[in-house]
Amino acid sequence: MLRQIAAGIAAQFGSDCEVVVHDLSRHPDHSIVAIENGHVSGRKIGDGASYVVLDQISQADAQPADHLCYLTRTPDGKILKSSTVYIRGARGKVTAILSINYDVSKLMMVENAVRDLVSVPGPQPAEPEKIVNINDLLEDLIAQSVALVGKPVALMNKEDKVKAIRFLSENGAFLVTKSGDKVAKYFGISKYTLYSYIDDSKTGGKEQ
Repeated sequence: MLRQIAAGIAAQFGSDCEVVVHDLSRHPDHSIVAIENGHVSGRKIGDGASYVVLDQISQADAQPADHLCYLTRTPDGKILKSSTVYIRGARGKVTAILSINYDVSKLMMVENAVRDLVSVPGPQPAEPEKIVNINDLLEDLIAQSVALVGKPVALMNKEDKVKAIRFLSENGAFLVTKSGDKVAKYFGISKYTLYSYIDDSKTGGKEQ
């Protein structure tokens, strides 16, 4: 049914409109079960989750609000006008996510050209959200965790690393396959220590 809906939406809006369905019952590495016009973002069936999917899986929000008409950006620089709709099963639980991504890159180029002619310089728009490969997403989350602590890993003590790992855990980083190995190696700790830090992050543990 959802695949038919995706195909119907894409047919109405043409080849610049990508429609993606993520099945939340599947592993985040392979959450895409239907996609139309995947050339827009370079994804295909069997590819992994986006930020919004990982967030829903990790937070398990029972009443998430649909997110309509926001900007995203693909790895190759396309600007997309996106909308995310949460699909609920018979018992009202969110079981899937439907995303519509319309490539507005050319329209924005025209808009910018016209703006240059008819307006004065003003504040630039906020940086749009990125659409990334799930492995790139893990690297991005690790970089954000280090920025949150505010010091390089070499200077971090246990409390700093627990804080960084708490951020990763809360943002779904450990849903990514083999993320534990990568995170442990990055922070220079063993897998055993990583699991200990994850437990500390849940209980607010501090360095003794």
